[in-house]
Amino acid sequence: MADQRRASTEDREPAPGGIGLVIVDMMNALDFEGAEDLAEAALNAADAVASLRDQADAAGVPVIYVNDNDDQWHSERSRIVERCLSADSRGRELARRLEPRNDDFFVIKPRFSGFYATNLPVLLPSLGVTRLVLTGIAADICVLFTAADAHMREYGLWVPSDAIASNSAQRTGWALDIMASTMGAETRSTGDLRLNEWVEAA
Repeated sequence: MADQRRASTEDREPAPGGIGLVIVDMMNALDFEGAEDLAEAALNAADAVASLRDQADAAGVPVIYVNDNDDQWHSERSRIVERCLSADSRGRELARRLEPRNDDFFVIKPRFSGFYATNLPVLLPSLGVTRLVLTGIAADICVLFTAADAHMREYGLWVPSDAIASNSAQRTGWALDIMASTMGAETRSTGDLRLNEWVEAA
């Protein structure tokens, strides 16, 4: 669920350009089978996500973490982040680069899509969000499922090609092709499109 102790929709101006930056599953201990193939690509994507987060801060765009609970059904934001930052976590550096701040929203999801059984469908309208900058891992699973649900709800999508990652470049490319061709997603990289340009294009 969104951690309302740290971030509130009250007294916020509507999201500039209707945009929200969504960061999927980047608080991740990377302790699952095949995670070693994802780790380096995820770190590279984290640099692009961090740059987008800085741009979002400058533009007044809300930042929304959407994170898996890893079947820890009693978990909450602080426990997820603490686990990812622990000394024995393969995802420690990933979490260090993108650790959520107090004003960021944090939605915990039980399955692949950020919209399934979460309060994201309620949170986004309350923030005035109609367009998503969708980032994170894995491109061909949780990012793709979240994009599909966003598309069905008629959200505009920008999925920067350098701000997502999966177990292989081939799988990432496959997911980008699907999101571009069937969901109308913009997929230019953060080097080719800046967030304030997408805000102004609204």
